[in-house]
Formats: sequence, C-alpha cells, structure tokens
Amino acid sequence: MTTSGTTPDEAPDTLLTGLVGFSEVLRAAGLPVSQERVTAFLRALDTLDVTDRDQVYWAGRLTLCADPDDVLRYDLAFPAWFEPGRTRPATNRDERPPAPPRLAALLPGREESGASDESDGPEIKAAATGTEVLRHRDLAELSPAEREHLRRVMALLTPEPPTRPSRRRRPARRGDADPERTLRGVLRNQGELVRIRRRDTGRRPRKVVLLIDVSGSMEPYADALLRFAHAFVRRSPRSVEAFTLGTRLTRITRELRQRDPERALGAAGKAIPDWSGGTRLGEVLKAFVDRWGRRGAARRAVVVVFSDGWERGGTDLLGEQTAQLSRLAHRLIWVNPHAGKDGYAPVQGGIVAALPHLDELLAGHSLATLERLLEGLRNA
Repeated sequence: MTTSGTTPDEAPDTLLTGLVGFSEVLRAAGLPVSQERVTAFLRALDTLDVTDRDQVYWAGRLTLCADPDDVLRYDLAFPAWFEPGRTRPATNRDERPPAPPRLAALLPGREESGASDESDGPEIKAAATGTEVLRHRDLAELSPAEREHLRRVMALLTPEPPTRPSRRRRPARRGDADPERTLRGVLRNQGELVRIRRRDTGRRPRKVVLLIDVSGSMEPYADALLRFAHAFVRRSPRSVEAFTLGTRLTRITRELRQRDPERALGAAGKAIPDWSGGTRLGEVLKAFVDRWGRRGAARRAVVVVFSDGWERGGTDLLGEQTAQLSRLAHRLIWVNPHAGKDGYAPVQGGIVAALPHLDELLAGHSLATLERLLEGLRNA
C-alpha cells in the first residue's frame, strides 16, 4: 500500500499518512474515531503484516469501530480507501453521509443544548435537559405532557427521613464503657481484663407528619404534593403519617403505602371527601391536634404543613392550634407554593396567624423546591 515513485525511507511516512488519512475518512463517515482509537490501530499494525489486506481490515474494525452500527460504514469506507481503481469517499462536509440523529428534549418546544439547528437527521427524544428545565417550572403552569413527565420523575425520589438519638445503647467501638459486657468478658477470661467493652447511642428514624391542603386554591399543586407524600410514606412507612386538610381532616397513610403511585393516589382520592372544596385550617388543625397530635403522632416529630394559608374562617383559632402544634413537634415547617415567587409577601390571614409559631416558611411551587425540602427534612 505504498505509493509508486517513493523511496524506501519515504515509504513508512507515506504508509503512516495513508493510515491516518483513513481515520479522517471514517470520521467524515460518522464514526467516533478518537485519538486513542487511532493510536490503538497503529499499534496493532506494528505487530501485523501491513501488506495483508485482511489483517489491516480486522485491525481497523476491532480498534476504530465503537459499536455494531459503525461496522456498515466501516465496510463501505475500507475498500474505497485501500483498493486501487475505486474512488475514495469525499472528506468535505458537503459530501458526508446523512447527518446523525439530533437530540430533542421531551418537553415540547425545547431542544437540547447539544443539538444542531441545521441537522436534517431523524429526531431522538432525550430527557436530560428537559428534566432540568422541569425542576424549576411552577407546578401550576405545567402542560399535560410535562405533568406526565413530572410524575415519572417524582416516582424516583428517595427521601431520607430525619433521625434522632435512640434511648437504647448498642455495642460500639467508641463511647462510654459498658460495665456489664466488660464484666462478662472478664469472667470468660478467668478474671483477666483483656479489653474494655464500650457502648453508644444509635439513631432511629424521627416521626414525620405531612399535612396537605387539598382545597380549591391548592388544586394545581395537590397532585404533585400527594405524589411527594407517597414517596415519603413508601420510604418510611412506620415513621411517616400523611393527612389532607380541607373542610375536614382525612388520614391517607394507609392508602399511600401501596407500591404503585397511580393505585395509591387513586385510593387516596376515593378516601378524600372534600377534594377541591373550602378551607377551614383552624378547625382541621384542631382536629389533628386533639385526635392525633397529643396522642403521640406529633410529639417530637417533624410536622410539615403544605398550604397557601387561605383561611375560610377566623384566624385566631388557626394561630392557637399552630402554637400548640409547635410546642408538641420537634420542628414545624410550613410550605407555601407562593412563597418562592417574585414579589411574594406573607399577607394571607392564615400565614400571618401561623408565622410567629413556625420554624421555617419554605417555597413549594416546583420540583427543585421540594428537593430542597427533602434536604431540610433529612437534616431536621
């Protein structure tokens, strides 16, 4: 495969130039030929007979092809480059094979940043950038396709519940001395003290209570918040309780323990009698504190209230119940979907009454804010 008219000293350089040129042709044909693959190709030829067409063919096929889809283009380019009397494939961009597929986001009207606007190749859906854009979109403004995408993303959430020190002490490498275990070790060794046994307090999951407002003003966010609660309940079914708030209090923990999100939300929807109705936050919180909070559900727990703060009745009762709930709970967090929007001010009557008793007032209008809530709960 040397060019006629070249001297023996020039032959290796000419051969090297031809092999490197072949790699450029493969790049023009659409193969992802990297510098590392070209180096591997040249090293393979050092141990083979470069005058043997089959050996050169297999050396290039095994080192320059990234996947089975590249073999067809390689088989077309190899004879056109190495066999005499045949036209070499063009290396300019105008005569290249059809353009590779371009990427597009799953969200309608949004393309991936790496896609070429001038590409005529078939379009392949990709979700990386679409998911990132969706994380910061307001949940109330999503299209049906975006809501379906959000449901799949939220099904992948893995919440980590907060923990608390356990009253029981367990064997540990560090900590206080354990007299009982140390004494038993002395007896086993005929009265000789070989090692001091130690013990330390472990960690247990801290209780979490999720109170979700499902009134008419919260309807655009209710579905996403219930899916958030489902992910939390499924992660820690023994330490997480979920309730809905409206004109009455409804416990939906049992329904949300189902594995499938759609079945869980379907069962919860049947159990909620006041979906998209009015709001009586003060009365409903009083029912929770009297029936569940004082009996242990809220004691030393992290209580999260998802509501926009619109109260149908008076706000005095809401303030009193929020104060009682704050004294029972380890931490009281209020998540308002409007708190993260520009120009928001806590002027709703319910928020004004509850704000002095809250540990935190957080935003909850997007997937990104819910993820930050998960981080806050994990560190509570």
